[in-house]
Amino acid sequence: MAGDVRGRYALGMAIAVERMSASVYLATPESRPRHTELVDGTVVVNEPRMPHAQAQTELIYRLRTWIEAGPGRGYVSTPTDVIVNEWNVFAPDVWWVAEHHRPQPGQLDLEGVPDLVIEIRSPSTWARDLGVKLPAYEAAGVPEAWYVDTDARTVQVFRRSRQGARRFDLPVEVGTADDLTSPMLPGLVLRVGSIFGG
Repeated sequence: MAGDVRGRYALGMAIAVERMSASVYLATPESRPRHTELVDGTVVVNEPRMPHAQAQTELIYRLRTWIEAGPGRGYVSTPTDVIVNEWNVFAPDVWWVAEHHRPQPGQLDLEGVPDLVIEIRSPSTWARDLGVKLPAYEAAGVPEAWYVDTDARTVQVFRRSRQGARRFDLPVEVGTADDLTSPMLPGLVLRVGSIFGG
């Protein structure tokens, strides 16, 4: 894949030649490589490895199971374009929206930002995920973000103490023996170790 990426595309942490706006990025989907997102005006290419895919699959499965266990529990999805601001179009590894934010049948793009975004560690993008994407999610009003570290086998949780709080002011890190819960997902108890196959 790295050999196919030229010009304005960046692999991992490389720097693109030209800064691209969200509107230009979204207008040219056919010219982009797979697994891309726009991060601070740079098209970043990321090809996930097995630990990433395993964690993503487990999270989708557990959230989907929770959604199907009761009415009005929203919608979960794998990566799709999420417009964060003029220079950022992210593709969270997993995202969830509450029922009132659920996409309609046939809807092509999510309106606004998800209620929960989950980013899973990839070696080439982790610094950017934390250093650029997390502050952008915060500024865009995302209520909660989970950062799943497949190396440390932990989940860093960033949430707001109240609706409308300006910052992620309740950060917490949970390890493999801990349970991951969220006030937005009542009844969901996810043992962190299970995300990593343990």
